[in-house]
Amino acid sequence: MKKTLVLGASTNPARYSYLVANKLFRKGYPIVNVGRKIGEVAGVAIESPDYIYTDIDTITVYIGANNQPAYYDYILATNPKRVIFNPGAENEELEKMLQDKNIETINACTLVMLNTGQY
Repeated sequence: MKKTLVLGASTNPARYSYLVANKLFRKGYPIVNVGRKIGEVAGVAIESPDYIYTDIDTITVYIGANNQPAYYDYILATNPKRVIFNPGAENEELEKMLQDKNIETINACTLVMLNTGQY
């Protein structure tokens, strides 16, 4: 299964990152939640971006482009196979950096991908 890091994880049930973390968990995907606030989603703690995971298949991004530069080094060090930029998180600068490292980038909605079997 594709281990997925939810970047911008939130404990707010109205946030898409919350919905996706729960959907991934229900479908059996191992998840890592990374965000600014302490808490947990889908029974998994929300961590700060301190520990570099080396076994991440996908990072799904729920942070706006203007707040992403603080996470560039973390994302690149994680070296995922792909990064999904959800609506509102699109970022050409980061996409280019990832593509230069042969990391696939997708501008799509993770929730839709999960619901339609495209994940």
